[in-house]
Amino acid sequence: MGRIPVLPSQLMRGPFTVEDARKAGLRRWHLEGASWRRVGPATYVWAGLGTEPMRMLEAARRRLPISAAFSGLTAAWLHGLDVDPCHPVEATVPVSAGVSGRAGMSLRRRNLKRGDVVWLRGMPVSSVASTLGELCARLCLVEAVVLVDAALHRRLVRLKDLAAWADSRASHHGIPDLRRVIDLAEAAAESPMESRLRMLLVSSGLPRPLAQVPIHDRWGRFAGRPDLYYDRERLGIEYDGGVHRDALAEDDRRQNKLLNAGVRLLRFTAGDVLGHPDSVARQVREMLAIRPAEPASAGECAFSKGLKPAIAGENPFRRQKPYPPADAGSGRRL
Repeated sequence: MGRIPVLPSQLMRGPFTVEDARKAGLRRWHLEGASWRRVGPATYVWAGLGTEPMRMLEAARRRLPISAAFSGLTAAWLHGLDVDPCHPVEATVPVSAGVSGRAGMSLRRRNLKRGDVVWLRGMPVSSVASTLGELCARLCLVEAVVLVDAALHRRLVRLKDLAAWADSRASHHGIPDLRRVIDLAEAAAESPMESRLRMLLVSSGLPRPLAQVPIHDRWGRFAGRPDLYYDRERLGIEYDGGVHRDALAEDDRRQNKLLNAGVRLLRFTAGDVLGHPDSVARQVREMLAIRPAEPASAGECAFSKGLKPAIAGENPFRRQKPYPPADAGSGRRL
């Protein structure tokens, strides 16, 4: 018959050190059993608490100087963004802290300015503006836009706050990258893949589409809200993820309403966006080159924010000027 493990209640609430275990009556060999899990040098946690990120971050916090703050992807997760916070755990320590490194952690040595640190879940964390500014300097443009889109959509930050943060640190490394992301960010984006699809079109030299525009038919009834939309060409672009597949019938009804409202549709999956970006861009470019059909009756508009009523018998789309050439340095038209 095996030994009954000794489980002091004070050690079952969160991470603890070998010294904490000794004070609770355990010896080092007790911690080698299945009841405990090592989460860092001389740091353990009760196995029954699971492996959720907060336990790992609580353990990491014990190994950092009091002046340190979680940053990077770890801070982004603590702010509520959908990223991996623990592989590795990221933190920033002051230059004077005298810390060279910690196993399983990525440390940056930088003096955080006043206001750059906030407290979340009882932990010091770089502010959302500081976190996004740091990540925009090291992530590729597309993934940086994905993160900022998500932060804007969840109302964690406003574009003017990010711009003000960049202005106050104009000489810092990565500020030009952050300004570029600010120009391309979209608060209406509802998913990371929607953001990646938009960036695919922009980086291919196509005009920047609108996001989540409500569409109404000629009787003023709500028809739908495409993920991306080219207003003048009445072209809607949808990203089909797992949620779409699980609600196929409702998606079909919504698509029929949009088609009846005079909106042309293109639909793409993750495989299209990530595996065949050139094909996606080509299909959108070809659809933009086709003149849309004339509205059902003169003076009626098939979408919410569109053309002025046309003179009877006149095609309103012929009065539109063509798109200007793509300009990689502009904000809304790229």
